[in-house]
Amino acid sequence: MSMYTVPTLTRRAFLASAAATTAAMLPLAPALRGTAATREIALRAAPGSVRLVPSGEAAAWLYNGTVPGPEIRLRQGERLRVAVDNELPEETTIHWHGVRVPNAMDGVPHLTQKPLASGESFVYEFEAVDAGTFWYHPHQRSFEQVARGLYGPLIIEEREPVRVDRDVTWMLGDWRLTKSGALSDDFGNRHDIQHSGRVGNVVTINGRIPGDFAVGKGERIRLRLINAANARIFSLDFVGHEPVVIALDGQPVTPLVPDNGLVVLGPAMRVDLFIDMNGNAGSRTTVADRFYKGLEFGLVDLVYDATPLRDHAPDWPLALPANPVAEPDLRTASRNEVVFNGGMMGEMVAQEMGERMSRGATGGMMGHGNMTAGGMMQMASAGPAWFINGVAADEASHAMKPIVTLAKDRSHIIAMTNATAWHHPIHLHGHSFRVISRNGQPTRHREWQDTVLLSPREKVEIAFVADNPGDWMFHCHILEHQAGGMMAVFRAA
Repeated sequence: MSMYTVPTLTRRAFLASAAATTAAMLPLAPALRGTAATREIALRAAPGSVRLVPSGEAAAWLYNGTVPGPEIRLRQGERLRVAVDNELPEETTIHWHGVRVPNAMDGVPHLTQKPLASGESFVYEFEAVDAGTFWYHPHQRSFEQVARGLYGPLIIEEREPVRVDRDVTWMLGDWRLTKSGALSDDFGNRHDIQHSGRVGNVVTINGRIPGDFAVGKGERIRLRLINAANARIFSLDFVGHEPVVIALDGQPVTPLVPDNGLVVLGPAMRVDLFIDMNGNAGSRTTVADRFYKGLEFGLVDLVYDATPLRDHAPDWPLALPANPVAEPDLRTASRNEVVFNGGMMGEMVAQEMGERMSRGATGGMMGHGNMTAGGMMQMASAGPAWFINGVAADEASHAMKPIVTLAKDRSHIIAMTNATAWHHPIHLHGHSFRVISRNGQPTRHREWQDTVLLSPREKVEIAFVADNPGDWMFHCHILEHQAGGMMAVFRAA
């Protein structure tokens, strides 16, 4: 855990301040739209400020002066053209998280493009091949730039959107603030890198500490959840309601009820839900976060209007149309082993998993060269903290030799072992993959994702077709872990 306490923030505690009595859930403003065939957007990354708590303003870095940046909406099959101006005091890029873009548009500095220097501009352009919930953020010093407020939602609507009463985006984030309300400038410190990352002490939805969210009895809402936090993992309990998951990381799934009714999102992950508002008119209920045991808190209250919208929830179709993602052939797929090591207590976990493997237990760690767990920890004490197959990346330069070359248009399995004491949301650029097994057991839903959350000591297998050529980042999306070495490159060629 971080040395900074995870907040036990409640709506009522925040409303205790007179200055907060008018705080409410603010909708994200859509960006300006262009022609019918192409959406043309202008984004300006520049310093600004936000007032997150009544005690003072925090200096931030913003897209178009807001946090999150403007919600970009377009329809599947349209093209998006985004002109970016960098008015920050350092280089930046924009990565379109989860979107299957051409390699040159992926926004990874030194790997897919030259980073934008202060005062420079760049135009990103790509076709929206998949419908779904995505987002955008820098990949240059992302552990600091995202924490300062540079992120925004990208919504690609289905050609024929499913019927709901409201389509709502909640972009979840957190901030590490000082007592004066300023943003703490301890970005990328060694403790965060070696532990759970930069977990903040103020949680926001759409850039605001949430107040009440007004609903009506009988209303059906499509709720798009995006976790933009550097490191915080959410496990949301919609008390008294039965959310139905219809998409993960933008990709449709057969509608399902989440395990234990909890909606879990690691950093960078997205979940689309249908929620039927079945409470009584005039009532209220709390959406609670329960991921950190003993530190649960109320995130936001659903407040029912005194007049029902309808007596019962509508009986409209739930399923989303599939996106055109190539299905991997597991019979012919290549198999590639990836092991994550390092971090605090990494040596202990590596030894434990090595003993398990020697006893023939499943989920054991594969050896890689002469890099022992002890050697890794000695290196971590003075340099990198995290390793993929025994190699730590340099965050300052994303241009790395690929750890594996995947045959283009062929199927591939990546077997990932988390030989650490910490969670890791692992993200692959340029592709979506099926999660096919956890700890040797087939997954029930074989869900499509682009970011999969690995628990400590867990082994997860994913499968996909490498049909998007180029060099693609593969990394932990706890951004301090990425900065500490947990990233690599896959080549599709």
